[in-house]
Amino acid sequence: MAKKTFILDTNVLIHDPESLTAFEDNTIIIPMAVIEELDNLKRSHDERGRAARSVARKLNNLAIKGKFSEGIPLDNGGKLIIDLEQKVNLPYDFSNDKKDNLILSAAFARQKKNENVVFITKDINLRIKAEAIGLVAEDYEKEKIKIEQLYQGYREMAVLGDMIDKFYKNKSIKIKEELTANEFVILKDESNPQKSALAKYDTKLKSLISLIYKESAVWGLKPLNTEQKFAFELLLSDNIQLLTLVGVPGAGKTLLSLAAGLQKTIDEKIYKRLLVGKSVTPVGKDIGYLPGTKEEKISQWMGSIYDNLEFLVDKNNPDESTEDKVQYFFDSGKIEIEALAFLRGRSIPRQFIIIDDAQNLTPHEIKTIISRAGDGTKVVLTGDPYQIDNPYLDAESNGLTYLVERFKGQKTYGHINFKKTERSQLAALAGELL
Repeated sequence: MAKKTFILDTNVLIHDPESLTAFEDNTIIIPMAVIEELDNLKRSHDERGRAARSVARKLNNLAIKGKFSEGIPLDNGGKLIIDLEQKVNLPYDFSNDKKDNLILSAAFARQKKNENVVFITKDINLRIKAEAIGLVAEDYEKEKIKIEQLYQGYREMAVLGDMIDKFYKNKSIKIKEELTANEFVILKDESNPQKSALAKYDTKLKSLISLIYKESAVWGLKPLNTEQKFAFELLLSDNIQLLTLVGVPGAGKTLLSLAAGLQKTIDEKIYKRLLVGKSVTPVGKDIGYLPGTKEEKISQWMGSIYDNLEFLVDKNNPDESTEDKVQYFFDSGKIEIEALAFLRGRSIPRQFIIIDDAQNLTPHEIKTIISRAGDGTKVVLTGDPYQIDNPYLDAESNGLTYLVERFKGQKTYGHINFKKTERSQLAALAGELL
């Protein structure tokens, strides 16, 4: 197969600093304009700045092997070049003031040398511009997951009615088919679909076992559908250390997680704190800098969390002052809210962690967050892959869907993909029609 020359955009390196070695034995070109953009980002205190510094360290370690202008050999058989060539005239009057156009120019210059060039960028508009001038342009595919094939966390299984009777009697039943660890099953009678049972697969017993928490009322909250029953089974199980709740708006992902977190932290005292984190990616036009302390700034992004907490507290203690009760949990340290940027470097033992809107995180950011979990900590990630506000992510490349596919089958991991909304009839119609 003919060797290729991959030109990497800045956003690819920021998305995955390991992308330098992700193109097998081909040639990797980093235009000087990309190096300048990384240099401008390196002082930022967000994930972009950390990624830029990580790339700089990797390049510095490679520098001992040779000269970037001539090509530095990589362990996978490829080579890495930092492009120092002067730009060539593009077949359109693009502005020279934009770094994107300088990067395009570097790719176009390589193509004019008859190199088999592929321009890699996560910027959709830049891919359109590249293809318009005759360049082959692709998204960074290494961590993409086909969303239509995403693991659901449960399945239906048609069986004989006698098998369902046996399951109800013995609370378990052996099956020949090997399922994914902690995968749920809806058993349905072949001849009578109204006859059914809910079960979870146990890999050690190679059996379907009965649910423990399917009828539990958690902080006044009862599951309204089968998916919510499955979710509570994972949320309330002390054997599950990591779980993902993915799906449509209004399915109850955040509300169920908070209810379970309060149950395990306040009532059962299994965990010493309920820690809630959220990506602070704005929807629509950003409102700019916010005044106040760190806590006051973060609270502006946490409206949905406060709404759900007030709902649960009011439902569980209708005679008490809702706002005072919620504030007491924060003042006593039982509940903490945190911007995800501040989780880096922390070790978090014996805490129930909820990461809301995790679809806005890259795979690298997801790894950073989960690696903060200390001994005895449970991590719950919620999100909807179709509601992404990060301009360089989509339903197939975000960290949440990546995590689902990488962790499925692990004995301490569980997942549910919600398809039914319970917020309101209006919300259900919006999810279906808009």
